[in-house]
Amino acid sequence: MIDKTAALKATRAAPRVRRIVVVLILTLLIIPVGIVAVGSGTGLIPLPYEMFVLAERMPFVFRAHMVTSAIALLLIPAVIMVRHNPQRHRMLGRVVGAFVVAGGLTALPVAIFSDSSLAARAGFFVQGLVWMALFARGILAIRRGDRRAHVLFMVAMFAVTTGAVWFRVAIGTAIFFHLPFAPIYAAAAWFGWLIPLALVLTMPALHSHLALGPLMIGSRALPSPRHA
Repeated sequence: MIDKTAALKATRAAPRVRRIVVVLILTLLIIPVGIVAVGSGTGLIPLPYEMFVLAERMPFVFRAHMVTSAIALLLIPAVIMVRHNPQRHRMLGRVVGAFVVAGGLTALPVAIFSDSSLAARAGFFVQGLVWMALFARGILAIRRGDRRAHVLFMVAMFAVTTGAVWFRVAIGTAIFFHLPFAPIYAAAAWFGWLIPLALVLTMPALHSHLALGPLMIGSRALPSPRHA
């Protein structure tokens, strides 16, 4: 009886712990990184030298990439939060989609013409492709009424988006501890988004609860997967 009670308490506490972790990540990492990226892209915050050189070489494309990708990073959590309000979810989702496409397309030339190593440029280039591909798969999934797949692809897309956050954490750590910069920079260009993506794809518990509850597609309500 005691074991069952403890297990029930742990089950009830899990969503609360998840929310606390999400709030901490949003407050301490995603929001500050997004705001700084928007400020850097608009010229309000000075760019690091490497980024400044790239901004001088292709000013419109680079700054457009910085701003659109940062806005997508800031807005995706809001899209998830309003998932039970179909009208707001669709409206915000379309806005985010526009920023994802713009950020992904501009990421490709930015990666190609960067002064980074080939490994780092390849990491950024592939990240842009994967980012847009996951978004497209999520849209196709919801259009055919597959909510579970929609949630999986969109959360996976958000995981790839957070690569911008973990990349900056890795680079900041390397600078602070005087670690070899070039290899860490190249590794972060890949692992900054690959690790979050792998966690989403291999741990359904991170996102399966988001698929519960009705969702409106046009004027038609899709049933909850729980009752399907």
